[in-house]
Amino acid sequence: MNNSVYILKDRAILFLNGPDTKDFLQNLISNDVNKVNENHSCFASLLTPQGKFLYEFIVIKHKSGYFIDCEKSQSEEIFKQLNLYKIRSKVEILNLSNEFVVASFGYKKYLSIEGSRDILGFTFKYREDPIILDPRNKNLGARLVINLEKLYLSLKKLDLKDNKIENYYAQSHKLGIVPKDLNKLKNKLFGIECNFEELNAIDFKKGCYVGQENTARIKLKNKLSKRLLPIEVIEGQIGDNESILNNNVEIGKILINKEYPFALIKYLDKNFDKNQIFKSKKGSFKICIPEWLKI
Repeated sequence: MNNSVYILKDRAILFLNGPDTKDFLQNLISNDVNKVNENHSCFASLLTPQGKFLYEFIVIKHKSGYFIDCEKSQSEEIFKQLNLYKIRSKVEILNLSNEFVVASFGYKKYLSIEGSRDILGFTFKYREDPIILDPRNKNLGARLVINLEKLYLSLKKLDLKDNKIENYYAQSHKLGIVPKDLNKLKNKLFGIECNFEELNAIDFKKGCYVGQENTARIKLKNKLSKRLLPIEVIEGQIGDNESILNNNVEIGKILINKEYPFALIKYLDKNFDKNQIFKSKKGSFKICIPEWLKI
């Protein structure tokens, strides 16, 4: 439905402001904050010093600071982690989740709005609020970050009709982009194994950031042998952290086993066959490779 909108109540908005904010973020996150301005937002991650996944979010310029659009289940931890890194930096970090909300709508609808451009991450104002073409993949549509009090009037003016959030989750999962349960990935895989290069979350030309050394080494030495891939359950159930076997060889592990499951797969292993139906203890499933992932 072209006029569907999904109110992403599972998202949180943090706001970073202050004279040191740009440099502060630049030294922490995997993408280049210099790319972020009134007309461009970016997808980025915060990694461990070893390059393992911790958090992911969209960074949006807002007034003199930046919005961080993140999963609500991770927002308190991100808030604490940023404050931990802040030390003496002149940065104010606020959790504005009770005031702001994220609404997502389709790519075609986005293109029909005056001021839009067909560029990933492109950002423009609609009645003073940012609309962003999702910087990961245009098939995820656009996002409106807006004060809750103004939400429904703007949706009415845009002729958008509220749809079930589960439909958004299903679309994201089908695309091969994790829609929720990101905490299940924490410390279990490298950021680059989350397909962050293809999803435009890593800038290999920027300077140092937390986890940069291992991320660059995996990329430059061609050591990427595992990737996070979506699972299509055919029958029954799959288990949390269950090993995926073929010819008695472990070729992967299930990391998210709920409604929108994902597994870390040794996709270059000779025992991995993308066309195969795999068995779990209580069901069967396929491992999907998204079209945008050229492997």
